[in-house]
Amino acid sequence: MEITHVIMDDLPDILRIERLGFTPEEAGTEEQYRDRINKLADTFLVAKIDNKVAGFVVGPATKEPYVEDWMYEQTPTNLKTGGHQIIFTIAVDPKYRGRSIGSKLLDAVVENACQAKRESISLTSLDKNVPFYEKNGFENKGVAESEHADEIWYNLVKELDTICDV
Repeated sequence: MEITHVIMDDLPDILRIERLGFTPEEAGTEEQYRDRINKLADTFLVAKIDNKVAGFVVGPATKEPYVEDWMYEQTPTNLKTGGHQIIFTIAVDPKYRGRSIGSKLLDAVVENACQAKRESISLTSLDKNVPFYEKNGFENKGVAESEHADEIWYNLVKELDTICDV
């Protein structure tokens, strides 16, 4: 498996994986993913097995410490350095689950965030997925203000000050 930055040719696999892992209300659209690939190439990573996308992680680097609902509709432009790494989506093709691909993608996000001198990595998660993120070093900060897909989301944060070599 290799983890690389996204290219537009990855879009069909990304959309397929997105639809397999999220409800229509939760899932990003093709237009949103095209915009994310164009604006967030530095922070949009794909895991490939035999040159096929097995999973991906995407989100902007922002001044805001948490995911905010408006960000899903208007993709923020990445900060060059500093700020906070937000994760909109992390998803793994169901046929590749159980191989630690999600954890390896999170490790790659940490590495990129450290290189760019980010303060933290944050995401929102449904309750059922919180244990996965806690296992990967994220701290549950409680219920998020998000109303995305009319579900209850939790803010999870991984502070980078003790992780990155400063």
